[in-house]
Amino acid sequence: MEADGEHRDRSPNTEPRNSQPEEDPPSTSPVEGGGDRRPPVDQAAIFKALEVVERDSLAIAESFTSLFASLRLALSEVTSCSVDHMQCFSDAAGHLQESVLDSATKGNRYINSCLRLNEEMKGIENLGTELKILRRNVDALDTAVNRIVRLP
Repeated sequence: MEADGEHRDRSPNTEPRNSQPEEDPPSTSPVEGGGDRRPPVDQAAIFKALEVVERDSLAIAESFTSLFASLRLALSEVTSCSVDHMQCFSDAAGHLQESVLDSATKGNRYINSCLRLNEEMKGIENLGTELKILRRNVDALDTAVNRIVRLP
């Protein structure tokens, strides 16, 4: 029975006890020196152990509460930043799309203007040929007028 008492005293949840020897309470068994004796229950030690467990449980609960609050805040900040970045990306993509459409429209106008100018220039070659012929005729007329006017 003493081995059980020593084992009880070494329990990790109990605080060190006084080194005063415990007195055995008087036996209530009908047989003197009977073998069915229980070790005395130290209720104060049990209550102290329960207080320690309760205090540790509260500390752990507070720690978890703080941890989850911190995680919730960090997640909120990351989510907020992600939403802000997504909004910024969306705005930038929208502005880029507008710029590309504007550039494509202006590029098409430029190409159409060049095609029109090219078509108009085809008629200029014929006009240039006609102007050369007209110039020769004007020169011939000028020469003829000069001859007539210089006649003595």
